[in-house]
Amino acid sequence: MIKKTVFLLTFIYLAANTLALAQEALKSTIDDQTSVEVTVYNSNLGLVKDTRKINLPKAQGKELRFMDVAEFINPVTVHVKSLNNPENFFVLEQNYEYDLMNDQKLLDKYVGKNIKLMDKNQYQDTTKIVDAILLSNNNGQIYKIGNEIYLGHPGIRILPEIPENMIAQPTLTWLYSSGITSEQQLQVSYLTQNISWLADYILVVDKDDKLADLSGWVSVDNRSGATYKEAKLKLVAGEVHQAPRANRREAKVMYDAMELSAGAPQFQEKGLFEYHMYDLQRPTTIKNNQTKQISLLEASNVAIEKEMIVEGNSAYYISQYSRGGDKPKEPVNVYIKFKNEEKNKLGMPLPAGVIRLYKKDDTESLQFIGEDRIEHTPKDEEVKLMVGKAFDVVAERVQTDFKRLSTQMYESTWEITLRNHKKEDVVVTVIEPLPYNQWNIVFSSQPFEKKDAFTAKFKVSVPKDKEVKLTYTTRVGL
Repeated sequence: MIKKTVFLLTFIYLAANTLALAQEALKSTIDDQTSVEVTVYNSNLGLVKDTRKINLPKAQGKELRFMDVAEFINPVTVHVKSLNNPENFFVLEQNYEYDLMNDQKLLDKYVGKNIKLMDKNQYQDTTKIVDAILLSNNNGQIYKIGNEIYLGHPGIRILPEIPENMIAQPTLTWLYSSGITSEQQLQVSYLTQNISWLADYILVVDKDDKLADLSGWVSVDNRSGATYKEAKLKLVAGEVHQAPRANRREAKVMYDAMELSAGAPQFQEKGLFEYHMYDLQRPTTIKNNQTKQISLLEASNVAIEKEMIVEGNSAYYISQYSRGGDKPKEPVNVYIKFKNEEKNKLGMPLPAGVIRLYKKDDTESLQFIGEDRIEHTPKDEEVKLMVGKAFDVVAERVQTDFKRLSTQMYESTWEITLRNHKKEDVVVTVIEPLPYNQWNIVFSSQPFEKKDAFTAKFKVSVPKDKEVKLTYTTRVGL
């Protein structure tokens, strides 16, 4: 009889433990990860493909917690599949748990309950623990200790356990169905916000302003709330349309020291739909709250051209233009341009970004001379950079004559004086915008080109330490 009773109790104990284990949720962490691929877009968006090896028992409606996912995941984009046994794994229900624990939320769960307070006296080197009831956690804590009410307490708060459903990190929770007990290779893909990339370039101009060395870097900025270890990284350049989303949570903005990856260009460029994709040919770890730089391209002896441009104003030609006795100076803008083509040592589609220009001084030390932003630039297209304003080349504009020929027709004569104080000859391009129904240059001291239907372009050679005047008369009709 005693043996039967012991056997029965043992059976009940084992059955209870088996049931408890069956009800306990399975957990998968980043330690189960076998590979991860991250595709990052220009538009603050990333596609994550996380593959993990997980031992799953045969079950119907059992809970699996997939942890270590991005905090800013878009849950409706989650797709999970078994790579090795797809016919025996199905997700019945999915939840995204993002109510992460902190001291405020933990204490909220214990309002009206017993906790302990540990008070350390550093002068007497003693520790005292008291029992208390947490009455409120709203803008500070209120406790009942014995028969007295305490508005705050210096002691360390001690909780007996973590409340149910409180989690320390973002987690996908599934109820799954599996027809067999097996090791599953699960691939989970999802879109996340707060990961993006941009391109930065350095253009080092030679002493004659004829050749330059171009290097390109990509900066991946990860604020998504997850770390991607030894990830296969792909970058997509282009404007990917996204449907508007309601209730989008605010991004956290934090900055870490920039990590610089040195070495030769490491990306392979490919076409993707109407975009371009840059595939890093080695794995890399992308930490959360980190900006990482990786070399994109290197090109030496790229042929460049420097251009000085004076631009007019369309309002000049239909009114009198005067500034008293002064001859108003016009800015002489300096541009550097080059062709993004294979015969010019380039030819790879250039992602949008900022190009910073440098030049060596007399001591062979690089000095910053300007920067400009470029848009996505396909191969065989021209890149034109606004560098700054010329110091030693001066332009002055004066209107020497103005006539109103009729209610719709105006004639004006202009004199543009160009002075070159440099040690070498220069060519200054004067661009005059003429956005009118009809216009004509009836006289000009220099040849001009009709650049388009609304623009006249003059190229004026100015010898060193000399002054050249450009004079022309234009007739415009509204």
